[in-house]
Order: sequence, then structure tokens, then C-alpha cells
Amino acid sequence: MQRRELFTRLCQTAAALAWQQVFASSARAQAADAGSWAESGEVFTLGVASGEPRPNSVVLWTRLAPRPLTPDGGMPARAVPVLWEVALDERFDNVVRYGATVADPATAHSVHVDVAGLLPGRTYFYRFRAGGQLSPVGRTRTAPDPAERVERLRIAVASCQHYEIGYFTVHREIAAADVDLVIFLGDYIYETETASYQKVRQHPHVFPGEESHYTLGDYRAHHASYKLDPDLRACHAAHPWLLVWDDHEVANDYAGLTDPDLPDPQAFLKLRTAAYQAYFEHLPVSPARAPVGAFMRMHDHFEWGQLADIWTVDGRQFRDPHVCSGIHAPDGGKALWRCKTAEDPDRTMLGTQQEYWLAEGLASSERAWKIVAQPTQIAPGGVKTPWGPLLYADGWDAYPAARERLMAAIAQPRVPDVVCLSGDVHRHAAANLRLNPLDLSSPIVASEFVTSSVSSKGLSEFLSGLLKSSNPDLLHVRGDERGYALLDVSPRQLTCEFRSTPHPVRPDARLRTQARFVVDRGVPGPRKV
Repeated sequence: MQRRELFTRLCQTAAALAWQQVFASSARAQAADAGSWAESGEVFTLGVASGEPRPNSVVLWTRLAPRPLTPDGGMPARAVPVLWEVALDERFDNVVRYGATVADPATAHSVHVDVAGLLPGRTYFYRFRAGGQLSPVGRTRTAPDPAERVERLRIAVASCQHYEIGYFTVHREIAAADVDLVIFLGDYIYETETASYQKVRQHPHVFPGEESHYTLGDYRAHHASYKLDPDLRACHAAHPWLLVWDDHEVANDYAGLTDPDLPDPQAFLKLRTAAYQAYFEHLPVSPARAPVGAFMRMHDHFEWGQLADIWTVDGRQFRDPHVCSGIHAPDGGKALWRCKTAEDPDRTMLGTQQEYWLAEGLASSERAWKIVAQPTQIAPGGVKTPWGPLLYADGWDAYPAARERLMAAIAQPRVPDVVCLSGDVHRHAAANLRLNPLDLSSPIVASEFVTSSVSSKGLSEFLSGLLKSSNPDLLHVRGDERGYALLDVSPRQLTCEFRSTPHPVRPDARLRTQARFVVDRGVPGPRKV
């Protein structure tokens, strides 16, 4: 036997023995409570996921739930040891990191492991062991070294997945796609039930009728029922995710500490606390993000070599309350008409501290592209009428001063090559972003791509055409199809391909390219190709 081969085998044997010792020590530590816990039914019903890739680390997630739609997931009311391992190959012949953690009933037996000590720009495979069972294998990758001159970054951008209105076939395509990263821009679940005539499938868990009756158990069961979808599980297992949230993870159109449908502030804080807790328990976010009461930090900054800075921005938790009562719009939302209060210069969408954090980050960035991932369309989207414009009450149009400050942060000092990614409005859109968004003579300072929904219904072609004709900076608008946006980023240009399929999304749906736009380095604003 060659010396090198002998050394390799000895190392593997030592690693295996160390792994057994880790398990043994963990099991002994938990013996009083967990003992030799085992489960005859499937433990990893909700799959595995990874997220927040950095040059030397990534977050791994799973949740133990033999009966995921029950309040406790079918788990014992005690902590359970869970083993994890990370390898360079899918067969786990070359394990590079491993360890043990505890799945606790206080967090629904979810597991969040921030695995450090990895190499930059590498693909890894990971799995968990608990209850005598192995989890499915997940694939993830780390970000490149911050100093590396990366030639390519591919991102799938998605949002808004109402379970009842369509199948998650979009995730099936993303799972099979050659992408480095998935960015999800909010409305991961919908707490609302759709009208029966719009349903294509029945939701496994339905919230009780009154928001004030929603419990932590309801949010847990709702998240779990989404994760039972095989296409969504496959997409999580295939790629690392970055996450932004919006309103439906908690309640429709909530704004900061207020909810238009739940006027009692204490009742809403209780609701938000439960919703944030369940969100944390079911998604691959850092254990450092564990919510404290009704608060949870979601905004963050990520690097992809010298190619891109990526900011994930929280547009919901810190925003000022809605103003004016709003009128019902054709898409089921609310619109503002002649609402002077919305123009208050102190109104904020992001909160003052997050505004400063983002502005400082943009100003100091030296990477080729600056990508801002946030929940809803920034470009003006009002509809002109003879009596004045109708504005979307739950978007940036209702916070014009905050939008102007964001554009000023890009323009002064000049921050080149900023691309904003948006969701929420259930349409594919490409737009110019101007220093003064309402003035067509104002300079274009950035580009925006809005992704359509995974399944949620959007505007008709007629209404989309009306929207586009009212806003010349919307270069492309189409709301009758569902899909996602595929970004291909290189040092010289950023390409956005809008992938789409008709509504409602069917189980056997196939996606096509609806439109393609390019942003050239040094030239703000998308151009169609």
C-alpha cells in the first residue's frame, strides 16, 4: 500500500472514530432526556436546506417532524441529539466537517448549524442523522474568496408562492438549474385562504377565521405544509438560499407594529411574535437570527468575490404605518388617491437605522455590481386617471420620500452599477430607476428587475398595459404569467431572463423565456435583447 493511501485511510478512520465519539458524548449529554430516542416513521419529512453562503461558512437547516401537521410535529417534549456532516462528495467518502447539535422543542425541533472552516467557492454535500435515520442529502456551496476576480454568478430570483393557487413547478426548474444561489423575496407562505373557485389544490392546513386566533402552532403547521411540497423541498436541497420576507409570512399588509385588520397593538405583537418564531424555525437562516419576542434581524450583507455585493433588505418590519384608508384595487389590494399624508418627508419604508446602513454600504462598495434584494417594486407604478393617479398603498409609491432618499444614496455620491431586485406585485417587470422617480428628465441612477410570483395570481394583460402606459420607465410589464427571474452576472454585464408559464401553474407546467434584458457595466438602466 502506498504511504499516501495509507495516510488517507488512517485519516478517514480517525475521522470516523471522532464522529462516533461526538455522537457518544452528545448522546450521553442528552441521556437523561433523550435516551436512545428513535422513530419508526420518517423523521426528515420537511427535507433539508442551506443558506447564507459566505467564503468560509454556510448555514444548514432541518426540522425533525414525523407528523409535521400536528402542533408538536410528532416529537417528544424533550431535546433530541442530531448529528450533521459535510463532505466534498455525494457519497460522503470525503467528510470535511461534522458535529452534533440538539433539536429542542422550544424551536419545534428545528436545527440551524452555522458550519465554519469551509473553503471558498466550493460545492459541498451535507446530511443529518437523528432518531436512527439519515436525512436526504443536500448540496450547497460557499461564496468565493472576497479578493477573487469571479467571472460569473448565476442567481434564481423568486417570490410569492400561494399554495392553493398553483403548483410549485417553478421550484422544480430552479432545482435543476445551474445556479449558484436562490434569492427569495418574500411571501414564502400565505396566511390567507383564497376563494374556492381559484383553488387548484387544497391547503393541508388552514388558519382559523380570525387573525386574533392565530397561534404559533398554526404558523408552524402552515410552514410545514408548504415544505411538504416536493418541488419546494428539492429546490432547498439543491442550492443555498438568501431570504427576504414580506407581509404574508405574518399578516396581509401589516406595516411595522401595525396591522389594518387587527387594531389591538398588543394582539398584533403577539401574532408577529408567533409568526417570526415559526419563520425562523422553518428556514435556513443563521442561528444568530433567532427572534427576540416580536423582533428579528433579517437585513444583511453578502459578498461574491470581487464581482458583487448583495444586500438583503427588510422592507416590512420597520416601516411606518399605512396612511389614508385606501380604496380597493382590481388586484385585490388597496390604492391611494389624493393622499397628502403619504408625502410626509419623515415616512420610512426601511426604518432610519436600516436606511443609513444600506446607504453606507452602497457608498463604500468597490465591487463590480451592487445588488439590492428587497420585497416590492421601487419604480413608480401608479395608474393615471382623469382625477389623479391611483397609487399602490402597500408599496414604495406610498413612501415617496423614503424612495427619494434611497435614490439619493445611490446618486450622491455616485454609486455605479446598482441593480435592485423586487417581488410582491406578481409580475415580471424591468425598469429604470431615476434620482427623482417621478421626473422623466431626472438622470437614471440604477436598474430594477421585478420577478413574477411562483404561483400567486397577477394582473391581466389589459391592466398590465395600462400600468406600463402610465409609467414610461417600466420597460417591460407582464402580470398574466407566473415564474422567476434568472440573473447571469459577469464583470461586464448583468443579464436578466424572465422565465414564465401561464396561470395557474399546473403540475406538468413547462417554463419559457418571456423576455430578456441586459444592464451594461457603467450604463444604468436595462435594455431589451
